[in-house]
Amino acid sequence: MTEAANPSRPVWLRILQFPLTRLIVLGGVIFFLMAWTEGRIQQFKGNAVIGIAIAIAMGLVVLALYFAWGKYIERREVTELSLPGMPREWAIGALLGAGLYSGCAVILMMLGIYRVEGFNPLSFLIPAIALGVKSGIFEELIFRGVLFRSVEELAGSWVALVVSSLVFGFLHLLNPGATIAGAAYISVEAGVLLAAAYLLTRRLWICIGFHMVWNYVQSAVYSGVVSGGVDEPGLIKAKIEGPHLLTGGTFGMELSVCALILCTTAGVILLVKAIRRGHLQPPPWKRKD
Repeated sequence: MTEAANPSRPVWLRILQFPLTRLIVLGGVIFFLMAWTEGRIQQFKGNAVIGIAIAIAMGLVVLALYFAWGKYIERREVTELSLPGMPREWAIGALLGAGLYSGCAVILMMLGIYRVEGFNPLSFLIPAIALGVKSGIFEELIFRGVLFRSVEELAGSWVALVVSSLVFGFLHLLNPGATIAGAAYISVEAGVLLAAAYLLTRRLWICIGFHMVWNYVQSAVYSGVVSGGVDEPGLIKAKIEGPHLLTGGTFGMELSVCALILCTTAGVILLVKAIRRGHLQPPPWKRKD
């Protein structure tokens, strides 16, 4: 019997260990720190190096906070952040993010919708690093590490997949250029893929790698709009003209059917693999003791 399951533990600890408490307290603190970090990155927008340093430092802080909560409050091994195999899994996620976004861009190039008109200096690759680090670490800790795990404990993996995907997608409505359609697309294409990546390994590194690099490549390399928010020039000077169904319009590639098809397909493949590995959990009332 684990220490967390010991009925003699104090009441305050049992309250803190309850999934809804984790969601409210730990999730709320990480969300606050994410907003604070975003504010500091914008404050030092003219100095990319400071912005990157802030994103990395605060990313390490919230990783340590998440680990400490799991270790000392939940009294468990925080396997979703274990370091053995981390570089490999992060790299798989990074390659998946870069490959899927590049696949979308190549399709638009072949259709004559995305036209390369030149290149900016290599220094244009630097500013988006802070965005990638911030979104990859903070959002994956909140949506997969806290939200998904909390709902899964209460209602099982399938409900957790649906809830985490919808919350993840529709919180993007906070972005300046957000639309309902964009939020719905993100719920399906990214929400399912990232939840499936977590279920496949029961670790967060593939999710973090994918999220970091998808956002980074979208902005820094292809000069795309990131989820109706960041719209900064990247390495490629691009002219994008075509139907919103393919380009995503002012929301960005996440509202394109190209991303919807490619990312959702990848997510379904990962989910099938996770199911075959037996990594999905039933709701509590169907679990065997």
